[in-house]
Amino acid sequence: MAIEVELRHIEKAYGSFRASDDVSLTVERGRLVGLLGPSGGGKTTILRLIAGLESPDAGDIFLGGQRMNGVAPGKRGIGFVFQDYALFRHMTVRENIAFGLKIQKVPIGEQEKRVSALIDLIGLTGLGDRYPLQLSGGQRQRVAFARALAPSPRLLLLDEPFAAIDAKVRKELRGWLRQTIHRLGITSIFVTHDQDEAVEVADDIIIMQHGHVEQAGTPLAIYQSPRTPFVADFVGTSVHVPDYTVFKGFGDGRGASGGEGIIRPEFLEIGADAAEMRLPLASEDGIVRGVYFRGDCLQVDVEVKGQLLRGRRSLEKRPLHEGDVAKVFIHRIYTFADGGTRILENAAKREEPVVI
Repeated sequence: MAIEVELRHIEKAYGSFRASDDVSLTVERGRLVGLLGPSGGGKTTILRLIAGLESPDAGDIFLGGQRMNGVAPGKRGIGFVFQDYALFRHMTVRENIAFGLKIQKVPIGEQEKRVSALIDLIGLTGLGDRYPLQLSGGQRQRVAFARALAPSPRLLLLDEPFAAIDAKVRKELRGWLRQTIHRLGITSIFVTHDQDEAVEVADDIIIMQHGHVEQAGTPLAIYQSPRTPFVADFVGTSVHVPDYTVFKGFGDGRGASGGEGIIRPEFLEIGADAAEMRLPLASEDGIVRGVYFRGDCLQVDVEVKGQLLRGRRSLEKRPLHEGDVAKVFIHRIYTFADGGTRILENAAKREEPVVI
């Protein structure tokens, strides 16, 4: 597939703070990509550099194979949706959407057709004469989206597009945005610090921390094969253990230096007693430290050999309570070595580890 966006060795500093530290990445044409990471990780800086709102200190930016360094923002063919909508309050929905078309001096007749089509696309038919303050937060974000699309950009950039919207509407907009972008086929990059949002919306995820790319790939690939402890911890719910060799099936039980690992909830089997366990002799004794309702299951925090682990338990099973003694079987553990992910299976199931 053709590459729409390419960054090569991008450097950007603000004083002593390195917002982009030798960043190289590519985005394929037609893909919806999430820039994911903690605050201060460099996500928005990358978005602004691509848009031309900032200039790199070093490195090159290409759109559709054309070098963009020094090209003015208005000539890059980019639509930008800001976190706070940035709609013109004194303009109606129709006037806001038409703003970019007027700058391009598109004929009035074509403007009206384009704006009407976009109002239908965003599901606000009949609301074209309303002003932003007469709309809900979700509706205002849809108008901002339509305004960015009106000039027919080659690339759409969205800076935390759901941050200013309440939780229920945010979830609805996620699905709507993904469906709409795929229907239009426009290459899009959005910034978020919410891993659930990135996994739900994006075709591909680029994870950033401290101004550099930690890992890039599909949500499934990153979840199943995190390359670093940071990625494993940031995508999904994970628990770091300082020494996995203390657990049955992963060592001699005495521990050893350098045994750091990561355990996801789905790696655990938690039972009320040995009768519930498929491999009771290989299971550990644990103390339940917390039970939390999570809708379709219970989250169970359980302490095993001084380390707090986190698992899930079906609502259909006998309830567990804080302070209960439980049985815990650890199916597998992530470890990291030589730049890759190593999945260690419990010896009770498999003698040899799997390397990916």
